[in-house]
Amino acid sequence: MGKMIIDQKYNKLFLELKTRVTASRYRAAVKVNNELINLYHHIGNIILQSQEKEGWGAKIINQLSIDLRAEFPDMKGFSPQNLKYMRKFAEEFSQTEIGQQAVDQIPWGHIVLLMYSGLDKEQINFYVNQTVEKGWSRNVLSMQIETKLHKRKGTAVTNFDKKLPLPQSDLAQSTLKNPYLFDFLSLGDKAQEREVEKGLVKHIEQFLLELGEGFAFLGRQYHLQVEDQDFYIDMLFYHIKLRSFVVIELKSGQFKPEYAGKMNFYLSAVDDLLKHSGDNPSIGLILCRSKVGVLAEYALRDMTKPIGLAEYRLEDSLPDDIKTSLPTIEELESELSKRINSDEDSDE
Repeated sequence: MGKMIIDQKYNKLFLELKTRVTASRYRAAVKVNNELINLYHHIGNIILQSQEKEGWGAKIINQLSIDLRAEFPDMKGFSPQNLKYMRKFAEEFSQTEIGQQAVDQIPWGHIVLLMYSGLDKEQINFYVNQTVEKGWSRNVLSMQIETKLHKRKGTAVTNFDKKLPLPQSDLAQSTLKNPYLFDFLSLGDKAQEREVEKGLVKHIEQFLLELGEGFAFLGRQYHLQVEDQDFYIDMLFYHIKLRSFVVIELKSGQFKPEYAGKMNFYLSAVDDLLKHSGDNPSIGLILCRSKVGVLAEYALRDMTKPIGLAEYRLEDSLPDDIKTSLPTIEELESELSKRINSDEDSDE
C-alpha cells in the first residue's frame, strides 16, 4: 500500500475524529452553560422571593456575597453586582421562557447585555437565536444590537419570491439587510464607488461581519470574458448556506433602472461561466447610497435573475431611526449605583 494512500486514509480518519471531538466539546460546553444559567436563575429567584417576603434590601445581597464566596472560594460570580444581575434575570425571565427561548445556550455575559439593552422579549429572542446559530462573541452581539440588526435583516428590496424556489427564496431574503452600515471605513459621504470598494477589501473582516454569516470573498473587479469583451464585477462572493455565487455592485448615486439590467447580465454570465451543477442560481445585490423604493421594485419586476437592492451608509453617526437603545457602561453603572443606594436606604 503506497504512502499516499495511507496518508489519505489517515487524514480521513483524523478528520472524522476531529469533527466528533469538536461536536462533543461543544455539547459539553452547552451543558455546563445550561447548568450555570439555571443555577443563576434559581439564586435570583430565591433572592427575589426572600426580599419580597422578608422585606430585605440590598444588605442581604452583600451578606450572601460574602458567605457564598467564603463557602465556594473556587467559584466566580458571587459578587454583589452579579447577584443583583441574577435577581433581575429572575424578574424578567420565567423558568419556562429560559428553555423556550434558548437563553440557557448563551453565556451569562450575553444575557446581562440583553437584559439592559432596552429590547422587548421578541427582539431579545431574535438576538438569542442569532447568537446560538452564529456563535457571536459579546462584542459582536453588542455591535449587532447597537446597529439594530433586527430592523435591518431581511428588509432589502428583492424579487427572490418570484425568481427562486422555496425554501431558498426565504433564506436568501433573510440573508440580506437594508441598510448596510459601512461607517468603519471612515470615508467622507462623497466617497466614490471605487474608494468604497477598496476600503471594503482593506477592511474585509468588518465587511464580512456586516454582510453576515456564510459569505466567502472571491475577488474584487472579478474578470469575466464574454466573447471578445472584458467585464469586471465589483465584488464576487460565494455563500456557503445558499450554495450560490453572490455578485455585489456598488453605486455611489441614486438607483437607476439600468443597474438592474446590467446585474441581470452579470448573473447570466456567472451562471454560465462559474456555476457548477451543484450550485443554486447566482444572486445579485446592488448597493446604492440613496434609499431604494418603488423605482427599484419596478426595475426588478421583469428581470429574469434573482436580484436584491439595498442602501449603504458611510456616516459615522447613525440616523435617528437606527440609533442604539443600548445604555453605555457609564449609564449602566450609574443606574446600578442608584439602585444600590436606594435599597441600602430602605434597610436603615
